[in-house]
Amino acid sequence: MVERRRSLISFAEIASLAKVERPVATTWARRYIDFPEPISRDRGQPLFDSEQVVSWLLETGRGNADPGTLRAELALHSLSAWRDHLPASALVATLTSLICLRHHLDEPLRITSWDALVPHAARVDFDDAHLLAELSTLPTDTGVELAGLADDLIDAAYTASEAFEWVLDRCHQLGAGQMALDEPVPLVSQMLAQLSGAATLAEGSIVVIPYARTGGLLASVHEQAPEHSLLAADPDPAMARLIRRRMFVHGLTDLQFDVADGHEPNIDGWGNPDLVVCALPYEPAETRRAHSILTRIADLIDWLDQDRVAVVLGPADALAQPLAPHEDADLLRRWFLTEGLLKAVVTLPEGVFRHRPGYRTAVWVLSRTPEKRRTGLVMLADLSSIPISEQSVDTLVADVDIFRAAGWNEDRRHAVRHGVILPIQVLNDRPGTALTPRHRPRETRHTETVRERPARISELEIEFAKLMHQEPAELRVRAIERQGDQVVRTSVARMLKERRIRKIPGHRVKDEHLSADGELVVITPEEVLGRVPLGGHRIDLLAFTEAFERGALTRPGDIVITANPELGALVDLEGSSVVAFPARILRARLDAERPVRPRVLAALLRSAAAEHRRVEGALRVPRRLEELLIPELASDEAGRYDTLLAEIDRLGSLLRKQAATLAALDQLTAAGMADGTLTII
Repeated sequence: MVERRRSLISFAEIASLAKVERPVATTWARRYIDFPEPISRDRGQPLFDSEQVVSWLLETGRGNADPGTLRAELALHSLSAWRDHLPASALVATLTSLICLRHHLDEPLRITSWDALVPHAARVDFDDAHLLAELSTLPTDTGVELAGLADDLIDAAYTASEAFEWVLDRCHQLGAGQMALDEPVPLVSQMLAQLSGAATLAEGSIVVIPYARTGGLLASVHEQAPEHSLLAADPDPAMARLIRRRMFVHGLTDLQFDVADGHEPNIDGWGNPDLVVCALPYEPAETRRAHSILTRIADLIDWLDQDRVAVVLGPADALAQPLAPHEDADLLRRWFLTEGLLKAVVTLPEGVFRHRPGYRTAVWVLSRTPEKRRTGLVMLADLSSIPISEQSVDTLVADVDIFRAAGWNEDRRHAVRHGVILPIQVLNDRPGTALTPRHRPRETRHTETVRERPARISELEIEFAKLMHQEPAELRVRAIERQGDQVVRTSVARMLKERRIRKIPGHRVKDEHLSADGELVVITPEEVLGRVPLGGHRIDLLAFTEAFERGALTRPGDIVITANPELGALVDLEGSSVVAFPARILRARLDAERPVRPRVLAALLRSAAAEHRRVEGALRVPRRLEELLIPELASDEAGRYDTLLAEIDRLGSLLRKQAATLAALDQLTAAGMADGTLTII
């Protein structure tokens, strides 16, 4: 019996696994005697056996993760225990081979001895093209344990294909990130597959995908059109073997796909391609040459017959950005236009390649159209300032689909949302010009929002006039120099002890909890310190109640304080807000013998904090907020000061509204003047 390799997990990882806040996991360990004991420590932090922890969570039902998710995360976390025992690339290769073998055998691997599994692998991979080499050299103990882990992954994922994708998604965490370094993010691969029109081709069409890397683009095309044959290639033999495994677990047979070890797919024997889809490999800017990039694309479209399509993702500096006029790259790029090959150019935002965030890319859609049917038009779309999302992808794909369905002609019934359709001659007459839209077409500029701008501007003018009439003639503070005895001092710590106020902790709000239009305002240290306005952070009521079982909202007059990154205090006049840790609440007790006035206390704390700022290089402020000494004002004096602060707040709010109205006027008029939809008379 092979001993199981333990996967260790920290309190933070337990909290993430169970979908709870970090202190909850610590409380479980302290409160429940049946919680697993730590196995070891790392720099003082206890580490637990992940399988024992997940078993405890499943038995007790604690946490917010469902059982299926817990089992899946346990199986994936167990992979990390192997990082010190196998090279990352070998671990991924071995595990994906075992998942593929499980798919071939259609039964759990653990029910068969390792000595019998290897001959099974030799039978299903008799020419050693995708998994035999990865499994035949494994020591028995390693093979048995990894086979069990592969079974666990498939059981948690329900299918071998889903388990395979999980492993590839964790490549970077396993230290094998270089495998997916030149692979577009999944949503972009799906976009390329949709732009290609693969789903509209006749059954059994041949799709060519060079530079396939881990096969993400193949998987996306297969998802769009599972009945097509796929021909791929990658110069790295290990990647080619991985792609074959990936295609097998996705249900393809060796009669439906072929993966070549090299730069070009094995087209001979399959027939002429109906479609070419590819992402050109990344090259550093220092060695990247636009002419060589364009030459590579010209070689790709040599495979295309009439009316066949190619979709190519490549560097924007070669495909879309300006080129030196009349030089080889410019002449070749304009050749694609004048020959009627280039149908659409789409400039994408940065981040298309997850691990190359500054790499700018563009997409070309090409088709070999007979001369008599050429329209002389090209679509230019610019998504460089629009995040890649399902909505933006759907909009782009619809634009290109309609352009293609009209015979690469403009459909007057449909306005291109993110670009323009131009005569090719306009671009050809401007050597070196960028293949990006200079401005949006009239149809997309004159939207309902644009048409309503003049009316909205008039409303803002009226609103500003009303606000101006609200301002009083003057503000009288009536402050004089204090005479007489020294002022009595107190502190927050003393007020807490005297039960004049009470302290309430903030909630550990995560970024994923926040939304732009949530019902509840979230007050973070940024709001307390005045660095961002209130309302900039929000959370949905449902998300708040689910994440914080005993979550509490502020009440009107609560003081929100923070000591990190600086000391600060803010009065929440409206209430019903969520305070985010490390900010906390000081709540005045109305039944106290000497009630605290929140505005006064907050103002005095801010003033005292200004004298004890954190110096550059220090980790903490020199004095805790609870220790700051502030004046203990007499009741009548505190009342007069509170009245003054209320008036200052009112005037400040009025000025902010005036400034916001002017900013809105500025933004609306500038937007209208910039896009040519407004004029000033």
